[in-house]
Amino acid sequence: MTSSLDTLPKIGAPATRALHGAGYTTLRQLAGVPRADLAKLHGMGPKALGILQAALEQHNLGLG
Repeated sequence: MTSSLDTLPKIGAPATRALHGAGYTTLRQLAGVPRADLAKLHGMGPKALGILQAALEQHNLGLG
């Protein structure tokens, strides 16, 4: 199953709130964003980062 670029994949609520607070509401917006920048967001952990990276890779994209 391929995730949509127009939604965020299912990650924990704190990570989702962190992304929304930083202005990211779709997976497409995360393409090329440095992983280190996302890791600095309060509530964003290694598991959520891995899920986001895997979802982007399904579309031949990735974190920066």
